[in-house]
Amino acid sequence: MSKLFRPSHRALQERFDTVRLANRIESKLFREHMTPDDRAFIEKLDLFFLATADADGFPNCSFKGGDPGFVRTLDECTLVFPNYDGNGMYLSLGNATENPHVGMLFIDFEAQQRLRVNGTASFGAADSVDPPFPEAQFVVRVAVRQVFPNCPRYIPKMQRIEPSRFVPRPGVQTPVPGWKRTEWACDVLPAGDPALDPGNK
Repeated sequence: MSKLFRPSHRALQERFDTVRLANRIESKLFREHMTPDDRAFIEKLDLFFLATADADGFPNCSFKGGDPGFVRTLDECTLVFPNYDGNGMYLSLGNATENPHVGMLFIDFEAQQRLRVNGTASFGAADSVDPPFPEAQFVVRVAVRQVFPNCPRYIPKMQRIEPSRFVPRPGVQTPVPGWKRTEWACDVLPAGDPALDPGNK
């Protein structure tokens, strides 16, 4: 009995004669916890893609970024990452409050490697991890259910030029994104938003 494949997956595997290959990949590469190599790979990255779906099954995919190590592996079965200030829509994480099943895709574009992690999300206070993430609104914990690498052949090789200057860092004032000072946004920002202070740049 497969822990990874559903009848819909099997139907396509049968159509394209990949059942044997899929079974081999599951037996050799699929796991239900993170290995030390998985944890090291995740914690060296500065980005990942988060897939969620609402209670009706409608999906959303979002980019999450930070400094390397902004996703922490607390143990072989638990990840945690911060929710930083964004556009205020909370599409992905709102979905996760309705349907906690999430998919995380970690890609290293320089080394052309990727890893999928699927699990169940829950939420915690910003100060519930030590050390706390600077300026996090809250943290998301993911109880890991499935881990497996992907074939890297279609990953374009890219070079990192510089980190985002908007990532919150200890002892550094986080700059205000320009869009928050545009006419369409400046009068509807939440109370206490740093963009409301004309002294912040």
